[in-house]
Amino acid sequence: MKKNMGALDKSLRVLAAIFVALLYYLDILNGMVAYVLMAVAIVFLITSFVNFCPLYAILGVNTCKRK
Repeated sequence: MKKNMGALDKSLRVLAAIFVALLYYLDILNGMVAYVLMAVAIVFLITSFVNFCPLYAILGVNTCKRK
């Protein structure tokens, strides 16, 4: 897997995942919406840690700085 995520993209994904987790913890999100958003947050965290987004690969997007 070739890296296709830049630092800003990774940090925004981690912040979004933390925000969703906080909303869930504070019981602002509940029901099916909470489960769907938590699943998306988990995917955001995983893709941030491995520096690769499969959707970016399909769409041909690359936010990494060129070397």
